[in-house]
Amino acid sequence: MAETVSLPQGSSSSPDTPTALDGTPSKASRPVRVPPAPQLPAAPPAPVAGTSIGRSIRLFQACRREQVDPAGFYSLLAADSVHQLSQFTSLAGSVVLDVGGGPGYFRAAFQRAGARYFWVEPDISEMSAGGIVKPGRVLGSALDMPFATASVDICYSSNVLEHVPDPWRMCAEMVRVTRPGGVVFLSFTNWLSPWGGHETSPWHYLGGHRAALRYERRTGVAPKNLYGTSLFPVSVADALAWANGRSDIQVVEAMPRYLPSWAKPILRIPGVREVLTWNLAMVFRKR
Repeated sequence: MAETVSLPQGSSSSPDTPTALDGTPSKASRPVRVPPAPQLPAAPPAPVAGTSIGRSIRLFQACRREQVDPAGFYSLLAADSVHQLSQFTSLAGSVVLDVGGGPGYFRAAFQRAGARYFWVEPDISEMSAGGIVKPGRVLGSALDMPFATASVDICYSSNVLEHVPDPWRMCAEMVRVTRPGGVVFLSFTNWLSPWGGHETSPWHYLGGHRAALRYERRTGVAPKNLYGTSLFPVSVADALAWANGRSDIQVVEAMPRYLPSWAKPILRIPGVREVLTWNLAMVFRKR
């Protein structure tokens, strides 16, 4: 997924340049306007495990292999995301924008469910990493998305919020581009969770900079997710406070994303939720 939010400069119009929805090279100064969605036949979501402890184990196992098998992890996570989103809205015929969609690993799962999938990504090298050269790629920043206001039905983001320096601006942008009545799905790895430091975990509990230095001493290279540059501390408490303080959205659901549904009461316990939630998922409906 995306690790930075800076827009590359001097993009060309070569055949490999990511394009806007109308087929032209995307530019931050030119808002993308999504055409009305045609009626598409409904498609069943890809098979995923149920909301059980078995599902959690499979997701955690895949997460541990993410850096060596990103396609495997993100394909499983994409199918699981479609399953989760389908509980709150219909995907068939909906325009879905994936914020920080990287190379587009989630594209196939959403299209199988009948959605019209587009993704915005700030890093052109990250966008090209999976070799997915398909329509729907838009080069742009999560903090200032090149999309018109109220232009998508579903705005989705998975494990990107902790990688941007201004997370609440990104959240506000996701709400802005969503149509009234549309759904925003946002999930992120909170800093005090066991995986909060990503590859430097669990040493991030001693401090992000200290964990990064230890990782570099041990491996000889700097971590991909560098604290203060491409990895930032975001808390469950701050995310819930931001959501509950907005008058333009209704909070439909908040849950520990990778845990079974019976673990939701964890979110009611300050302190404990910062460690045990692991990854917070929130679902909003735009008023």
